[in-house]
Amino acid sequence: MANVATTSYNAISFADRIRAAYEDFKAARALRKQYVETVRELEDLSDRDLADLAISRYDITRIAREHVYGA
Repeated sequence: MANVATTSYNAISFADRIRAAYEDFKAARALRKQYVETVRELEDLSDRDLADLAISRYDITRIAREHVYGA
């Protein structure tokens, strides 16, 4: 009776991990930029415009966070 053991080694190189971390960083940075722009645009609205949209100034950061990050 013969037993054969096979193993596969799917190692991710250090360079690949650095590249992936850099891509994650760029994606997070792009989301943060979109969040900041959304907050800025909402803060630039007048109180009357915000009232027309049924948005309180206290809700701007929450609304921007939900819009960008979906949570």
